[in-house]
Amino acid sequence: MSDVRLSVLKTYKLYVGGKFPRSESGRVYDVTDPKGKWLANAPLSSRKDARDAVVAARKAFGGWSGATAYNRGQILYRVAEMLEGRKSQFVHEVAQAEGLSKSKAAEVVEAAVDRWVWYAGWTDKIGQIVGGANPVAGPFFNLSTPEPTGVVAVVAPQESSFLGLVSVIAPVIATGNTVVVIASEKAPLPALSLGEVLATSDLPGGVVNILSGRAAEMGPHLAAHQDVNAIDLTGADADLARELEIAAADNLKRVLRPRAVDFTESPGTDRMTAFLETKTVWHPTGSLGASGSAY
Repeated sequence: MSDVRLSVLKTYKLYVGGKFPRSESGRVYDVTDPKGKWLANAPLSSRKDARDAVVAARKAFGGWSGATAYNRGQILYRVAEMLEGRKSQFVHEVAQAEGLSKSKAAEVVEAAVDRWVWYAGWTDKIGQIVGGANPVAGPFFNLSTPEPTGVVAVVAPQESSFLGLVSVIAPVIATGNTVVVIASEKAPLPALSLGEVLATSDLPGGVVNILSGRAAEMGPHLAAHQDVNAIDLTGADADLARELEIAAADNLKRVLRPRAVDFTESPGTDRMTAFLETKTVWHPTGSLGASGSAY
């Protein structure tokens, strides 16, 4: 047997509806490391890919938003488990994508694993801090509860290709939304590999859909799409963010504007509450006799 063998290069694909399609356009683009060394070809997503991702996200929304918060937490924790088992692969990819040393890339991947665990713990607790019983005049119960906004489009951070990516995806799905994310254009490979982890983590297909390519090409279509309920502009530059915000106004999308974020810091709850609606229910109480007391 010959000791010489050909290397099996990885073919990176999109992650849409729980499957791994190529771009319908057949286009790819070169992905290089910060020094210009070629790493791989990534799919160059088209408008049609973005539309397909929205369809998949909408189809998945009913089941995901209707799942118990406890179940969503279990699944997010399972993502962390699977990612921990493939840590060496992601350390390698993040190191190449971001030009980091192996030790620094390991810190980034470990922080991303911990970020999944963080949000897994919040799924059944966020309702306790943003909902509650409201004091009202009259014989009524008045209860406010959070509900997910719907399908959320996300322009992922351009520089933090993995920890930043996880930090914008996890809070969106933790609260029952589904997501279409445009990965970092210059460093999409960790994001595309994350799709492989999500596919084996009990996460229903369509809850997370990952596209690679140009945010300037796909963003306007997602911002103007009538079946997208909200958009996170974290990874958009100032000009693109303004264009997308104007397009998003057409169907009154919720918009999370870009701002400087240190993704290594504690994430807090802001990104979860950004894509929650509040439903308030009134219910009459029963009167207990002539005294006027009620339950």
